[in-house]
Amino acid sequence: MASVVASSAVVTPVAALATSTSTKSTEIVSVKGGLKASTFGGKSEWQTKTQTNGSRVSCMQVWEPYNNLKFETLSYLPPLSQDALAKQIDYVIKSGWAPCIEFDVQGTVTREGSTMPGYYDGRYWTMWKLPMFGCTDSASVLREIEECKKLYGTKCYIRCLGFDNTRQVQCASFIVHQPSI
Repeated sequence: MASVVASSAVVTPVAALATSTSTKSTEIVSVKGGLKASTFGGKSEWQTKTQTNGSRVSCMQVWEPYNNLKFETLSYLPPLSQDALAKQIDYVIKSGWAPCIEFDVQGTVTREGSTMPGYYDGRYWTMWKLPMFGCTDSASVLREIEECKKLYGTKCYIRCLGFDNTRQVQCASFIVHQPSI
């Protein structure tokens, strides 16, 4: 009995519009298109500054594939400042991971050497010294990054890894330097 009462109380937007006689055309809610912009006074400021793909999803960007390489987790952000890098490295250290610095000329994964399944060139970067096991402060990692930049910064990408020596896996990775090409 309760389900019959509850189901009869549900009114669809089309049925509500059919029973209303004093509805203006600008106030009509379209079932297919959503709310009209004039219902809330037009587009808001954030709507005029964002991209849309025509659906309800806003703020969506399309990756430009030409001359726009993206690498690790934070590569979609602007270059990190020294303070932001120090905070990321502090997170790696507080998580119990060993910071590790690597560099590579190409910086991307390709399939030039072979087309066999599972084979990729560029997966492994050259390690700068050894992983910094027992490191307790980000300042020493930043000093090592600066030393690596002095030698290889003009031609190489440099990244910092967080290596978990218990599980023997890489847990974090982010680009700390890109060469000016």
